[in-house]
Amino acid sequence: MDTQQLYVTYKPLLFSIAYRMLGTVADAEDIVQDTFLSLERFQKKNVENIKAWLCKTLTNRCIDFLRSARKKREVYVGPWLPEPVVFRDEQLGPMEQVIRQDQLSIAMLALMESLSPVERAIFILREVLDFEYDEIAEITGKETVNCRKIFSRVKQKLSKELPDKRIDYEQQRMLLESFLQAIHTEDSATLLELLSPDVVLYSDGGGKVKAALRPILSSERVVAFLLGVTRKQSTDYRVEIANVNGEAGIIAYEGNEVYGINTIKLVDGKIAAVYIIRNPDKLKNV
Repeated sequence: MDTQQLYVTYKPLLFSIAYRMLGTVADAEDIVQDTFLSLERFQKKNVENIKAWLCKTLTNRCIDFLRSARKKREVYVGPWLPEPVVFRDEQLGPMEQVIRQDQLSIAMLALMESLSPVERAIFILREVLDFEYDEIAEITGKETVNCRKIFSRVKQKLSKELPDKRIDYEQQRMLLESFLQAIHTEDSATLLELLSPDVVLYSDGGGKVKAALRPILSSERVVAFLLGVTRKQSTDYRVEIANVNGEAGIIAYEGNEVYGINTIKLVDGKIAAVYIIRNPDKLKNV
């Protein structure tokens, strides 16, 4: 199989790993590209298992990237949220198909931020991509027994934070319509009914636009924040529901410019988290 065929065959898998680990589309695509360039330099004829070699090389590059990026994210202004991908039509390329089909929601990507680079790699390879522990050990350079222990620890750590299994897109859309209507009419009672009592709102402005600098905790405070922000919006502010990372999300506009993207996490049918992405660097491709 020549390099172009390998690229077509394995790029979706590699992008799926990289985007989950990094949370940014451009960085994920760059690392996928670098991985294939490395294969060319290494001479693929010397590689017995191409898939394993590609996964190992890419995962190690992601781990190195995250270790470097963590220092930057430690001084990031406010909460750091992943870069969203918006689907505007059914003509999807390979990468868009991966994101739509593989449960790459903003909620799941945001959860990865609580894990170390190695924990993130082991969790993704096992939980999401169903790799065997021996394969994961080979990719990460850890002992098989250590991979089992790390995965078990991560699974327990995230157990209460995982969103509901994917629900029907139309159900999500209808819930968001009720959410938006309640905000528009300042219906606090309905908002409190839709939100989990311990809901958390994260707002990512990256220090470049106005956003909450710390997560907002509890349904009462989140409602107050949402209504307060809405009252201050200009007359040309509008919203629409769109497919964001394979789930129903909200695109907000001010005039013809994208103002922000909002998504939610559902736990037991209630909104357990609200993610507001306003950093303009993360909205360039919307």
